[in-house]
Amino acid sequence: MAVGVLIAVSCSTRYPARMSEMSVADLATDPMEQVRRWVADAQTAGVPEWDAMTVATADASGAPSARMVLLRGIEDAGFRFYSNYASRKATELSVNSRAALVIYWREQQRQIRAIGSVSQLTPEESLDYWSRRPRASQLSAWASYQSAPIDNRTTLEEEVTKIEQQFSDQDEIPRPSFWGGYLISPTEVEFWAHRDNRLHDRLVYRKDSGANWNISRLQP
Repeated sequence: MAVGVLIAVSCSTRYPARMSEMSVADLATDPMEQVRRWVADAQTAGVPEWDAMTVATADASGAPSARMVLLRGIEDAGFRFYSNYASRKATELSVNSRAALVIYWREQQRQIRAIGSVSQLTPEESLDYWSRRPRASQLSAWASYQSAPIDNRTTLEEEVTKIEQQFSDQDEIPRPSFWGGYLISPTEVEFWAHRDNRLHDRLVYRKDSGANWNISRLQP
């Protein structure tokens, strides 16, 4: 029989009381502008890994999966990230082009949650980011059949060495056709801020049928 273990947590020390009320008047009229503001706040505050983002996808049957990725672009249309097109998330997006994301900054007691449709970036947009990646990351992208089983790590490292030799005489490594970017275009974006006694602030933007953003407050 399985035995559960209860872990005691002192909630009073996890979140210092320093957040003031967040109101609709504090927010930008467009959610992506508000995302930029909060990201800038996190960067200014020196939040480590401010660009870490959870992306959740689902397969054709609705079974979900989630993983951490890097937020690699904020634009008016949405959030950018990059992946191997044969990865699990890419495979799921090919049959169910909806996703959810969460960005959480513990140090600032804030999180952003969004849901929306996902589309591939153009080859030109993917190349622009690819050309700015470190060479070692480019080699790894070529060598890895992301999400596919592998016997051991040695096999993977040997493949990286093989790819490195293949491109040893090239100053610029070409972008593989199986790697590129995605854009999550949100229809809903929520901004959450901690407040004392679990009475957190939750303000959500929702896009209506006329593509207008409406802001409302949610109960915590």
